[in-house]
Amino acid sequence: MKEKFQQYLYKLIELEGSDLHLKAGSKVHIRVNGELHTLTENTLNNEDLLSIAEVILSTPQYNALLEHKELDCSYNLENNKRFRVNFFYQVHGLSIVLRIIPEDILSIDALHLPKIVKKLADLNHGLVLVTGTSGSGKSTTLAAIIDRINKTKRKHIICIEDPVEYIHTEDKCLISQRSVGTNTHSFANGLRSALREDIDIVFIGELRDLETVEIALHAANTGHLVVSTLHTLDAKETISRILAMFPKEEQSRVRMTLSFLLEGVISQRLVTTKENERMPAVEVMLKTKRISELIAENRDEEILESIEKGKEIYGSQSFDQSLFELYTQNKITKSVALRNATNPSDMSLLFQGIKKGTGYENVRNIKQTKRSAFELK
Repeated sequence: MKEKFQQYLYKLIELEGSDLHLKAGSKVHIRVNGELHTLTENTLNNEDLLSIAEVILSTPQYNALLEHKELDCSYNLENNKRFRVNFFYQVHGLSIVLRIIPEDILSIDALHLPKIVKKLADLNHGLVLVTGTSGSGKSTTLAAIIDRINKTKRKHIICIEDPVEYIHTEDKCLISQRSVGTNTHSFANGLRSALREDIDIVFIGELRDLETVEIALHAANTGHLVVSTLHTLDAKETISRILAMFPKEEQSRVRMTLSFLLEGVISQRLVTTKENERMPAVEVMLKTKRISELIAENRDEEILESIEKGKEIYGSQSFDQSLFELYTQNKITKSVALRNATNPSDMSLLFQGIKKGTGYENVRNIKQTKRSAFELK
């Protein structure tokens, strides 16, 4: 089974896919340009999947999988190609999902990220979060941020990941990469330990639980730069998700802390270009006096409007502004922009030629006029 398994991986690489799906009771599937395709006609059974697990896992990892019914790790193919691996059990038996980890770390410019992301990477303290759904490119963006720091500053960086994905070659920085389960027991343990290790910057693979968030906020509050991820759609949901981890009686305190420490939220959605490639549409919320006030005063509903208004002055932008810009640059079609828009109706107004400055102020005025007219009736 080892030979067949490796053939699947080589085919994934050949077709420039991103993920390989192996599921007991199903055919082999791969994801290419965001869509799943059947790779083989034969159906895998649970014994096939267990044989593959024995190829990938050490004996302690294999035993942990059988006990806990799920496991994260990495796998190195013979040609040094690396994969992030997730095992989980479902009703038909074992499933394995492998995601290829690119060998090269691309720059912020090469990833077509907004230039303001460089300023977030250049910060010396505070909390910077990269958010999005699974497969939206969060890890790639974070790797680009760490790589920029590595090439421009002389700092000590500790990365705590589950598992370690991109391998950073030290340039100007001292970089220690730790894998949860192998080099540390948990994100919280690794982060707590990092505070005693003369760090400047700590990268946490994911803010998964209350304890990790508490220590991350403490690290940011004591003069460190903390960079991490959350599986949230945008800045507003990111703030809500963090607050929801805490008991209700502590949420006001945490909200005030976020208003001081949260320097920026980069949220991503991958969209398909006219050349059938994948490109990020990016929302960027930056800490400004206005944003800090909105967070502190529990006025999260006004955050999106403030992001849009800050595009020309601060470099922030909403998803819809990002999508509209990609459209005007002839990189994506109108249908792709509308399908991925946060507010498709506003996007439609922009396509009708209603544009002044960034376009969004005029759209808001028209919507307000319509509401006022309705109220007069």
